[in-house]
Formats: sequence, structure tokens, C-alpha cells
Amino acid sequence: MAMKRNGKSPVSSDTDEKFMFFKDVSLGPHETQLRFRLIHFWEARNPVKKTIIGLEMLLIDEQETVIQGFIPPGRIKKYLPDLKQGSVYRLNNFYGSKNKPMYRVADHIAIVSFTWNSELSVLHEIPTSFDEDRFRFHSYEDFEANCDLKGDLYDVVGHMKLVNGHTLIEHPTPDEVKIDTTRHIMVHVQLHDGPVMKLYLWDKAAADFCKKFNSYDNTPTVLLVTAVNTKRLGGTLALTSMSPSRVFMDYDVQPTIDYFNWLGSNPEIAKQVSADVVTKRETLTIADIFTYMKQESAKDAFFECTATIDDVVHGSAWYYIGCSGCHAKATKGATSLVCTNTKCEKINTDGVPQYGTVQHAKDTKGATSLACTNTKCEKINTDGVPQYRAKISVYDNSDQAVFVLLGDAGRVLTGRHASELVSSYFEANGSEGADHEVPVPEALISTIGQTHKFCVKVTQHNFSGDTRAITVTKILSLDTPPPTEASVGSNIAATSRETVQTENEVCEPSKTRGDSADEESKRTFDSADPQKAKRPRRDD
Repeated sequence: MAMKRNGKSPVSSDTDEKFMFFKDVSLGPHETQLRFRLIHFWEARNPVKKTIIGLEMLLIDEQETVIQGFIPPGRIKKYLPDLKQGSVYRLNNFYGSKNKPMYRVADHIAIVSFTWNSELSVLHEIPTSFDEDRFRFHSYEDFEANCDLKGDLYDVVGHMKLVNGHTLIEHPTPDEVKIDTTRHIMVHVQLHDGPVMKLYLWDKAAADFCKKFNSYDNTPTVLLVTAVNTKRLGGTLALTSMSPSRVFMDYDVQPTIDYFNWLGSNPEIAKQVSADVVTKRETLTIADIFTYMKQESAKDAFFECTATIDDVVHGSAWYYIGCSGCHAKATKGATSLVCTNTKCEKINTDGVPQYGTVQHAKDTKGATSLACTNTKCEKINTDGVPQYRAKISVYDNSDQAVFVLLGDAGRVLTGRHASELVSSYFEANGSEGADHEVPVPEALISTIGQTHKFCVKVTQHNFSGDTRAITVTKILSLDTPPPTEASVGSNIAATSRETVQTENEVCEPSKTRGDSADEESKRTFDSADPQKAKRPRRDD
């Protein structure tokens, strides 16, 4: 038998066709044949320019060896029409290129790269059996050892505890439209006899999760996600999906079926809730937080910090006028306050049929009402409700900082709503005009000297060096008891708005009602001339 130029001898099949097994693929050109099943394929994009740099594939041969495939961008149009996940192919002529060191999805040293003379054809009569899939499962210890190394992407299987902060007992139904917009969903998964881990699903993986989850008649419990990356976020080990990630549940593939059966035989495992792991935030001093913010590898994170209030910062507004529906900052219209958040349920209108020749903006269907999308329309109005946006100076034994109080955090600290404090001031000072700025109230000033446990978050905004002001998301008493199983869902729902970096791109999860106010506060506090707070106007 003649030897090929790469020194490998091809294998003869029963039909006398010459082909090579994946285990024999080496670096360099190959003028021989491969036979394989296409497990999966996905687009590889430049993380900065977002341009397609090729089509990547996961292939398996009849010996159950998995290898990665690659089609250069100039050849995608030629082969893409024939690619179908699960089909078996014959490939003549290819190049064995070196497997990339970052984000690897297969163990093989080589990648099967399509070349100018590659010929791909579908095998309709499959001469032998080809496995449907192959997974690479690893333990928690393996994930921890490979954390932040950007190396191999492993597969993970476990049972779900929380879906976007909701327990499975609540029968959550992820909103596919919302997830399609936010591009993100977070699932807490407990590994086989292991700890609970945060699993962040992005883009297509998030969409696939919603579609599969909602398709089950009964709430699914087992989740398998392929090609996940391990990262340490706020000191906690977490998993994030990547471009090649796929999502499977209860009865989708054999590993999920096996896990589901094991879980059914061990009901005590399913009932375990590691609440301390699920709800854990790392406790740091103020100095530690500033040190973390200076690190090049710093990511958006939540921390707990015990500190004493030294002063309330004067010279900037301690509240803003927000929309009564979504709490986003309301702007002044011609005759009323206007909410410009197009997703706000307060932005509603009466539907009036119009002829096509009449210039009326089209109403769109909202969750509970018709919504006008014309931001200049006076129907997009709201009642102005004062919301906390106060700065307090705090210190501990290591350093001092400025914390920003928003929404419920301000109410918990003072025991009173911002709207109540503003109304009380104007009732006591009836001669003041609507544009008068309400001074810092005694309820805030009286907190000076108090010590609290603050839940804070640091974001890209802090890493840029523009500000050292840190946002407070929650205030806890110093003797807060450990969370119970019943409280896990509500606690996570309030603290799961975390920003996660996937591959080379930073993405932000969905915003709840209070987040729009949070973003507004950061923009206002960092401006040279903060906007003064006004008496709220009400639309009559």
C-alpha cells in the first residue's frame, strides 16, 4: 500500500475505500479521506470587529474520537448549504492545523481544516455506526484548577436549583422575548454530589435554554451545557457559556437521562439547598474593594462590607424624580413629566383606529396595555415619584469611601421613603416653588455614626477610574441570620444582576425596575454639574 506524503498509511474499509481515522490525523496536508458525523457547528467571530473569521465544527468518527473542524471564511458559502447537525459525511483532502491553545473543545492536537481542494459529500448509506455525541465532563476540582486560564472548555451536568433567581418549585417560565433582548440568563446548578455553581448562559445558549425549558410539560430539573468557561467572579467560581455551547435537559441525551434516573433514586440530593453557597457574597474591607477595582482582571462583582457612616455628602441632589412605573428618571415634557423608557408599562395609550393617510404614531402591544412608541407623544406621561440617590461617606478600619444609596437601600437605612420626605418638606415649606431643591433631610443626617453591613456592587464604571463612588444594592443588619431554603429564591432575585465577561466581550444581564435608576445615578454623579432635584410634578 502506498504511503501518503504525511507518512500515515490510510485504512482500507470493506468496500476498499481508503480513509483515515481521527487518531491518525497529524499536522500538515492530507490527501486522503475522512468519515465522520457532524456533532455541531458554529460561527467564529472576531471579538472586537464582530466579523466572521470562520466556521468551527465538532466531528466524531467511528472510533468515537472527537476532533475540531474549521472552514475558512472564504469557503463557508461553498460548504454551509450541505452542513446539517447529526449527518454523516465523507471529506477528501484536508489540512491538519495545530489545535488552538485557548478555548479548546476537543483534546486532539490537530484541527481538520478545509482547503482549496477539499471535497465534502453526505454519506446516505452509512457503512458503520457513528456515535451521536461525546461529552467531556469534569469535577468541580477540575473546574477550579482551570479557572481563568482560557484553556479547555469542558461540559457540565447537574440539577437546577434556581432559574434567574426563581426556585423550580415556583415553576418559572423564562420570557423568551425578554431573554432575546437581554441575551442572558443565570442558572444555579448543583453538581453530582458537589457544590452549587452559578452558570451564566449568553445569546444562543440562553435562547435555547428558554425554548427547551418552556417546552417541557413538567418543570425540567437536569441541565447539561457543553463547552463552558470557568471564571472567578467576585471571588466566586462561576461557569459561562461560549459560542460552541449547547444546552440539553432531562431526556435529551443519554447523560441527562442517566443523571435524571440517579436523581430520582436519590431524592434527598434533590432536596438539598446549599443556601450559603447560592447566596454567598464575598466579604471585603473598603481597602480590599479598592484594591480589587485596580486589578486588570477585575470583573463586575457584588461584595459585603461592614462600615460606619461618617457623613452625608452635600452639594448634589439626594434624590431624583422617577417614573412611578419603572423608576427610570422622568424628564420634563411640555405639560407633564415624561418617561422615556419604552418598556415601561406606564407608557400606555388608548388605541384609536386611524386611516393610513393620517399622521398618527402606531401603538404597539405591551404586556398589559397599548404602548405608544413616539417618545415626543404627550400620552407617554407619568406621575413623578421621588427616589433615593444619595451619597454617604463611610469608613472602616482600612479606608474610607463614598457609597451611593438607591431605592430600597435608602428606605431601609432611614426607615422612610424618599417621596415621604420630599412631601413632608414641601408641606412644611408651602411657599417654596416647584423648582426648589429639597435639602438633605434629617432622616439621612441622623444615620451618621451608625454601622451597617452594606451589599455593594462594583462595575466597569468603577474600573475606568472616573469615580470611586460605589453603589449600595442592599443593607443588612449586622446579625442577619443565614438564609433559609424558602428565602433563597427571593434573595437571589434581588442580588443576581451581575455583569459577566464572556470570551473577550463584556455583556450585561437584564435590568429590573431599579436598575434604570442605578444607571442614571452613575451618569449624574459623574457629571461636572449634577442636575438639581425638583419638586415632583403630577399630571392632572
